Amino acid sequence: MADMKLGVFDSGLGGLLIAKAIEDNRPDIDMVYLGDTLHVPYGKRSKDAIYDYSKHAIDYLFSEKDCQIVLTACNTVSAAALRTLQQTYLPDAYPDRRILGVVVPTLEEAISSGYKNIGIIATEYIVESDIYAAELKKLDPSFTIHQQATPLLVPLIENNGLKWVKPILEDYLEPLLKARVECLILGCTHYPHLMPILRDILGDQFPILSQVDIIPYKLNDYLQRHPVFDEKIGKNSTKEYLVTDITRGYKETALSIYNKEIEIRHVKP
Repeated sequence: MADMKLGVFDSGLGGLLIAKAIEDNRPDIDMVYLGDTLHVPYGKRSKDAIYDYSKHAIDYLFSEKDCQIVLTACNTVSAAALRTLQQTYLPDAYPDRRILGVVVPTLEEAISSGYKNIGIIATEYIVESDIYAAELKKLDPSFTIHQQATPLLVPLIENNGLKWVKPILEDYLEPLLKARVECLILGCTHYPHLMPILRDILGDQFPILSQVDIIPYKLNDYLQRHPVFDEKIGKNSTKEYLVTDITRGYKETALSIYNKEIEIRHVKP
């Protein structure tokens, strides 16, 4: 049987930061990235629509790209659709495959680091879904989480508006700092772009938990614990980057993340 692949799926191109981090950590792994740029942003869609878009994209990665594992590098998908995809779609359609999310691994990292009073900044959809609080309660109810919706950040990041971010970010962070949070989770794949500004506000020593750092390590750990999946994924260093809509802006975003031109292909799953 031909080698299978690792799929990385996101609602747009924010997940490319995680894809690149996985590549840096495991350059040998055969990987396919799929960004559903035609329907971005998912956070403005209904839960049913998010599930349908996600299922369609993941089904494409399984059926057409022969992925063994699909990592949903999107907090919105993890909140709105992951559980149903894992429990309803996967057992019937692809019982020997796996779909992984980003929320639980991120919380596991916070817990294992010993932080009891956790802060998170995220989109309005993520905060309103309460996914982080719900999953934290399952993992360890003795921990506390303080959530702050930060709706202006993604539009500013996507429209080259970082020069206006600092005062807005300071305002968003104020209630978390008043609550004396011991660490800050970046609950959106766009937010690693803000790291220099966050460091300027919070200082070099304040613990900031970024999924760009966490997910590659957690994925590696998962593959080591499940060698039956790891053995099926090819180690030929092949990479594909696919989007459901392509514009000059998407190409520029990819260039800024990879610091080189990568071939991005338009597909219609």
